Amino acid sequence: MNARKYLLVFFITTFAIGANLLLSCGERTKDKDQFAGRRSNSSTVKSGPLRVHSSNPRYFTDDSGKVIYLTGSHTWSNLQDRGSLNPPSPFDYTGYLGFLKENNHNFMRMWAWENGWTTDAGGKYFNHPMVYERRDGNPKFDISRFNQIYFDRLRQRVIAARDRGIYVSIMLFQGWSIEKKEELRNPWLGHPFNINNNINGINGDANGDGEGKEVHTLLLPAVVRLQEVYVRKVLDMVNDLDNVLYEISNEDPSTPDNTAWQYHMINYIHSYEASKSNRHPVLMSYPWPPAQNNNKLFSSPAEAISPGWGGKWKSSGDDYREDPPAANGCKVIISDTDHLWGIGGDHQWVWKSFLRGLNPIFMDPHLDERYQEHPSKPRW
Repeated sequence: MNARKYLLVFFITTFAIGANLLLSCGERTKDKDQFAGRRSNSSTVKSGPLRVHSSNPRYFTDDSGKVIYLTGSHTWSNLQDRGSLNPPSPFDYTGYLGFLKENNHNFMRMWAWENGWTTDAGGKYFNHPMVYERRDGNPKFDISRFNQIYFDRLRQRVIAARDRGIYVSIMLFQGWSIEKKEELRNPWLGHPFNINNNINGINGDANGDGEGKEVHTLLLPAVVRLQEVYVRKVLDMVNDLDNVLYEISNEDPSTPDNTAWQYHMINYIHSYEASKSNRHPVLMSYPWPPAQNNNKLFSSPAEAISPGWGGKWKSSGDDYREDPPAANGCKVIISDTDHLWGIGGDHQWVWKSFLRGLNPIFMDPHLDERYQEHPSKPRW
């Protein structure tokens, strides 16, 4: 059995015995009934939005008052189509949801890519659709106009996931869209805030180093205002849906300026939704290249975090890959193989994470054209 299937089997197993195991681990909880381990993948999500459980804050709950144990998998193309063609071949989202439901998953990260294209080993690699419009055949983006196709697709896909009992963490920004990340490819070349790619004169590379790390800081007020307008647009599109979380960004730079920007965006979401009918939790994810610890995540105003691998910096206290520390309830911890291996993990990691109060999820290449050879390799 290859590792992908092995992990899926163990995710299913944790669901099957989850209620009994949680009873033995739930020293914080007085009411045993709330450990029914609701996973809601047999029907639609319709019990109100998630919130941190008041007496067992290692987990979320909803209007039912029961612990909701989140686990599942995610893949890079589950919102935007991606590939070497322009536009890329459509991703089979209906089939993908069927795959998740068949394997009893109730959670996914819905990936967002800010860059329209990047260079890869075989040439350009494209993302479609994009947040902003290109008008009248102009290859450049008009940042003053949203591409409604993107937002309609976002809402439709979150609803389709809801109808299968799946919670969706909507990724708002993408760290792999603004800098090289020590790789040869440079996604900033295809970013709308690259001055060569928009008709509005927006220049996200203020220091002229050929990358756009500045757009994920508070150093460019004009860019921050544009990002806030975009965040409001996303929230307006999905606020009425219960199966929603918001993830600020995937693997951003590990700098103080970026941390301040992520904290600002978390607080901005909280503030904007305060006047809305629903309030949803926010997730902050581990940076890349790695930080020296996970402290900025635990110190954040986010309800949930996805930590990184402490072994990367020789830490014995927060090695979420080899020896996951038990959750203490200060954050809901979504432990993601993406931030620990990239692509990897095994059944021992699943069990350790589950029994220590974490919510484990799996980064799955699924049908990505660049990774079709992986299941046949011994390490996979």
